[in-house]
Amino acid sequence: MTRRRIKFLRFFSAKMKTPIPRTAFTNRQGAKGKLLSASVGLVTGGTKGIGAATAIALAAEGADVAIVGRRLDAGAKETRQRIEALGSRCLFIRADVGVGLEATRCVEETARKLGPVDVLVHAAGGPVNGGLLELTPEAWQSAFDVHVHAIFHLCRAAIPAMKQKKRGVIILISSAAGIRGIKTNVAYQAVKGTLPQLARALAFEFANDNIRVNCVAPGVIRTAFHAAMPAQVKQNNLENRIPLHREGTPEQVASLIRELVTNDYITGETVSVDGGLTMRIC
Repeated sequence: MTRRRIKFLRFFSAKMKTPIPRTAFTNRQGAKGKLLSASVGLVTGGTKGIGAATAIALAAEGADVAIVGRRLDAGAKETRQRIEALGSRCLFIRADVGVGLEATRCVEETARKLGPVDVLVHAAGGPVNGGLLELTPEAWQSAFDVHVHAIFHLCRAAIPAMKQKKRGVIILISSAAGIRGIKTNVAYQAVKGTLPQLARALAFEFANDNIRVNCVAPGVIRTAFHAAMPAQVKQNNLENRIPLHREGTPEQVASLIRELVTNDYITGETVSVDGGLTMRIC
């Protein structure tokens, strides 16, 4: 290995360990009056959709935010720019949280660059199509890796620092499909149905450490998740399935998450934001 190569690797390694300085970003005037000033958030799936809206909402309350995604695409760059424009530091982490070591790395890199995680939001995930007989074992396992197993690794990495500080918030993103049954997408229903109970279990286990854990169950939210929805399905949703007769937005879900993060008397709950979709029986 050449001396120039060795010199570059030493420089790159040192740079990766260097925290992101606040002075490199927009003036944080007024941050002391914000609910999450001096806090650090980590949002998986934070480059688009509900995750991106949540990351921006946390930054609007003064938090520095790490966003996790598989690629630094236009959406990720826009989210980072919007967070920085609010005066917060933003760290993009390229990772697949369905891999345990990478989920752990997300927490460790956030702590190294921004500080220990105060608010953890697991919004990473995606559709898992097919009924029981159509699904492959690999697709079933992958669904649990991203939606469920990632939480195990993220929480094991983040909670020790929360316990030391005697405060922390964890938000899991479930779904209306995790509360009510539908005829297809059995793996998606299974993983999303796991999260409300996982939230209750973690909330009870760590209540004495002032670590709160809650779950959000969105309904039909207009994101890339529903981009391939046929027009007739959308029409049926609006006319027959959703009592409020409209789809939700990522910002409406993020508003609920913000409330669950900042209201320190709510824990172990699953809250729906679905236009009334899951309240009905017929």
